[in-house]
Amino acid sequence: MRRSASPETSDLRRQISAKLPYLSPALRQLGEFILATPDAPQSMTISELARAVGVADSTVSRFTSKLGLSGYQALKLGMAEAEFARRAENGAAPEGFVYENVTRGDSVATILAKLSGSSRHALDETARQLDVEALEAAVGLVERAQTLVIASMGSSSLAAENAVGRFTRAGKKCLLERDQALQVMAAMSVEPTDLVIGISDSGRTTLVCEALRLARLRGAPTIAITSDPQAPLVEHADVTLFTGEAQSREGIYGETVTSKWGQLFVIDALYAAFAARHFEVTLAHLEATYSTAIKHTRS
Repeated sequence: MRRSASPETSDLRRQISAKLPYLSPALRQLGEFILATPDAPQSMTISELARAVGVADSTVSRFTSKLGLSGYQALKLGMAEAEFARRAENGAAPEGFVYENVTRGDSVATILAKLSGSSRHALDETARQLDVEALEAAVGLVERAQTLVIASMGSSSLAAENAVGRFTRAGKKCLLERDQALQVMAAMSVEPTDLVIGISDSGRTTLVCEALRLARLRGAPTIAITSDPQAPLVEHADVTLFTGEAQSREGIYGETVTSKWGQLFVIDALYAAFAARHFEVTLAHLEATYSTAIKHTRS
């Protein structure tokens, strides 16, 4: 999957260059330092960068605000993306990543900045584009379903497990087979009163697509959770809930855990909307499940 830069950090070097003439001397000094040493923000705290330039911490904060950034972490992520793009444009192809955009020689501070930035980006993008009408339609399907049958594979199972935990405690019967072949078999035996939810970041996981396809043949409604509007999974869904496109990669890289934040967010949004609509019943189930299955496990 192609990686999409955050709108607020896209082409950050050019943004800084364009704003330099209009900035105050302190802000201009900071901008010139960042352009001259683009790797510096990735390995420095806000205080370390301020000391290196000879300005106050508040000056760095004002600088990020002038650029329309949400904060210093967004500056770190933006400069990392801009430097990556610059090297690619100059023909200096990167040697590759081992995780997200983490590459050879990254300091621990740089890695933390990259991961926190990409995680926030995944959550922010999902929250921004999650369609309210689609979410309401999905809640309606959950309401009418006797059993929620969930299909997932790989790291998407994190969101699937979360869905089972949430909705079971809310009083909904859930089915999640750990074996992918059994997930397809389960889809072959659903009834129109059931609901099948397929979770796949790429939307191209064959067995998840097959589970939704078979469920629809059986007359059961389906929900897809994916980041790609063009994915085959969407074709087999009555309702699709889209996550923000994260920095997941295909081939040897696989999908990263930060690409799952969007899926977890969608599941939580679906559960919260359902629970709010059925407040008293959900609260009663939460209290009952806590007292019978959870309370005795707490010291």
